[in-house]
Amino acid sequence: MDFTSPPLSLQDNGFSMVSPNPVGTSQDEMEKLKEELKKWKERVEKAEKVKADLLLCKLSANEECIKAEEELKKLKDFQEKQHKDIIMSRDAQERELNVLNQENAELKREIEKLKEDLAECNSVPSQNSQIKKKVAGIKLKFTHMEDMRDDYPDMDTHCVFGATTKIPFRLNQNQALLTFEDEEVAQRLIKMGKHTVNLDNKIADVSVKPFTLEMGIQFELHVTMSGKRINVSEVPDLSIPEDWVRDKLELNFYKSEQGGGGEVENVSYDKQSRTAVITFLRPGAANGFVSCTKYPFFVNGRCYRLSVSPDTNVHLEKFQLYCGISKKTILLKGIREMEDDEESVQDMIEIHFQKPSNGGGEIENIKYVSKGVTWVCFEEDA
Repeated sequence: MDFTSPPLSLQDNGFSMVSPNPVGTSQDEMEKLKEELKKWKERVEKAEKVKADLLLCKLSANEECIKAEEELKKLKDFQEKQHKDIIMSRDAQERELNVLNQENAELKREIEKLKEDLAECNSVPSQNSQIKKKVAGIKLKFTHMEDMRDDYPDMDTHCVFGATTKIPFRLNQNQALLTFEDEEVAQRLIKMGKHTVNLDNKIADVSVKPFTLEMGIQFELHVTMSGKRINVSEVPDLSIPEDWVRDKLELNFYKSEQGGGGEVENVSYDKQSRTAVITFLRPGAANGFVSCTKYPFFVNGRCYRLSVSPDTNVHLEKFQLYCGISKKTILLKGIREMEDDEESVQDMIEIHFQKPSNGGGEIENIKYVSKGVTWVCFEEDA
């Protein structure tokens, strides 16, 4: 560097010096410039603050957007589930409607049949205004023997039997009846109403209903076996006058050596039906024929076998109607059709309603119908 050369001005090197108080710049202008600078700094600070607020708003908006997307996804899932539930409910309602339509059709057919029976009864008056009704099979229960009275001089045997009709119930397709040991179990299940049953890994919503039985009939059957008269049938068709046949019958039973018999008071003979009624003179003479169903009849050197039975009189007493109620039995409706056989589905239903966790208990009887219609009979408790 050459220190001997004269110094050059800064302006020649591209720089210019401005004095703190240059010429032409007043103090007021300097103050204005400072104020302007201060305002711009404030504006920058405000802009930075607005920027920060906007960033916070953006972050909050992003969070709200994520939440909204999650809510939207949940809403879509709920709508899809609701749609599936509606379809399943509609299918279940359609199945139940089909079952109800089948029941209605069966009831209409039954009503038409009852109308026909009623019209037939009205068109043909019954003898002595008797009412005839078909009932299920009845088991007679012997109750007692009536004591002999003074106004029964024929030594008749008087037996009394008690009878109670079975009450039929119509069980339609895809229905089941369950009878529990404990009445409280059945009543609890009825109050619950709806039940979800797992049938071979298929869920079925079934309804538990109470049901009403038809009227039942109770009566006493009084049977009086005559001690003097017997009925005779299968009398051979002989080519002799009817009076002779009566005489031969009288002689045959008068000489009886086989259980009972004796002097005959009267013989009533009907040739067309080949039957006769033998009335003995001695009270109790007919009692020896109670255990005898075949009796020899000798005529014209031949032996015939006559059918012999006690002469009985039967009449009803204490006839009354009663309303049958089964408090231990429930009716299941809406069971889905299954590919499994009827017995397997019945076992699955029984297992479900035996579990206390499902509100069930021990089952006495169960009957499930997968197809068609069946009749179930209820008997009076002993």
